[in-house]
Amino acid sequence: MRTRVLRLLRRPWTAAVAAVALVVSVLVAMPASGAAAAACRVDYGVDAWAGGYTARVRITNLGPAVSDWRLTWTYTGDQQVTSAWNATVTQTGASVVAVDAGWNGAMSTGGTAEFGLQGTWRSADPAPDDFALNGTSCGDGGTPTATPTTSPTAPPTTPPPTTPPPAAECGDAVICSGFEDQAGPEPSGDWRFTAPDCQGTGTAAVDSAVSHAGGRSLRVDGRAGYCNHAFVAHSADLSSVGPVMYVRMWVRHTTALPTSHVTFVSMPDSAQGGRALRVGGQNGALQWNRESDDATLPAQSPAGVALSRPLPTDGWQCLRFAIDTSAAGLDTWLGDEQVPGLHADGVPTQDVDQQWLTRGTAPRPTALRLGWESYATGDDTVWFDDVAVGSAPIGC
Repeated sequence: MRTRVLRLLRRPWTAAVAAVALVVSVLVAMPASGAAAAACRVDYGVDAWAGGYTARVRITNLGPAVSDWRLTWTYTGDQQVTSAWNATVTQTGASVVAVDAGWNGAMSTGGTAEFGLQGTWRSADPAPDDFALNGTSCGDGGTPTATPTTSPTAPPTTPPPTTPPPAAECGDAVICSGFEDQAGPEPSGDWRFTAPDCQGTGTAAVDSAVSHAGGRSLRVDGRAGYCNHAFVAHSADLSSVGPVMYVRMWVRHTTALPTSHVTFVSMPDSAQGGRALRVGGQNGALQWNRESDDATLPAQSPAGVALSRPLPTDGWQCLRFAIDTSAAGLDTWLGDEQVPGLHADGVPTQDVDQQWLTRGTAPRPTALRLGWESYATGDDTVWFDDVAVGSAPIGC
């Protein structure tokens, strides 16, 4: 992955972005004598992959102190903003408006504010231009100069820890499967292969050579590339499980989670019209993703990602979820550790669940699918074993 840092002054950069990491900084300096004073300097850093990007935006106020701010810019490609953190971001055509989140609205002269966003693109992802702060252009002039990028501010507080579910067997779980009832290499009985949207070269099979307990597991050979779906779905109807749905599984995989977005658990969600509530990874760490609006938990800022955890490779990991179907609450445990970045409790937390909680409707998963879905890069071989879903806590 390549990283480039540029400052743009007079000329907009128009090179298309391929599936690489890219960092671009836009600097607008004070103009020559006699011209109007620039309102701000903007550092705009991009991490891009095929079809998507995240951007980290830092505003430096070069004018009088303000109690709130509104930053506007124009995209010169076909970028579309899908979500944001630490600001409210809206888009009309190529024009984008970012408004402070309230707590970060005040900026003194020389002061800064930072926010981030996530989006998609199809044919081109060049740097934006025409930045303006509170209606005043950030100006132009000067000579392009290399500059380091800075990371968004870490969250002021960490979500409080909660007690993990106690260790237990499946109990009265609706799904309780170690794949021991699978007689052949093809998933059968309650488990069936499916490619929810489109199928590529990914495969799934019952593996009698690798298992967490017993003699069998589910193996998925996931392949990279958009719309290369390979899942095995359980036939159980989960629409009445709850009000809190508890999910436990043992997972083993071979390749570290990539920078680009991948999914290995997909649950059709009636609250999203059947679109999926997904568990996977991005930027090397575990994340939740909501298909209907592409919201993520945690936010994909550096501070948010740091509050998640990678999924260790080459060993079995106990992964557990608690999904509140009556509110917008989620909890996630990796082993006995609650992952702070994968926790939503209805109270917005900076860099964690602010964008996740913009949708007030509680999730209502109706089925469980295990497999692999990549949206850019990311081959992996994943095994699943000892899977359980029920209305009571299920331990490792």
